[in-house]
Amino acid sequence: MAVRSQSTLEETARRGDEIYERDIKPILAEDQRGRCVAIDVDSGDWAIADEVLDAAQELRTRHPEASDVWLLRVGYRGLYGFGGQGSRAVE
Repeated sequence: MAVRSQSTLEETARRGDEIYERDIKPILAEDQRGRCVAIDVDSGDWAIADEVLDAAQELRTRHPEASDVWLLRVGYRGLYGFGGQGSRAVE
């Protein structure tokens, strides 16, 4: 199994966040808050679902070759919260 460099992970995060802010966030309805988004950072295509695995599976069905997929939760800083505090919502 190949280990990805930190710079590659940072680039995937940067590109995923850029696609989300530019293309996805503006078209999401308010009731999408808390749903999971999977973004193929190479094609810009994305999928949204209530569960992260469902969003990833939907995206992989359309793009089985996708190797750089960024995952996030609509309206939150992180996909999951740790340490009992939970993820804080962002506007």
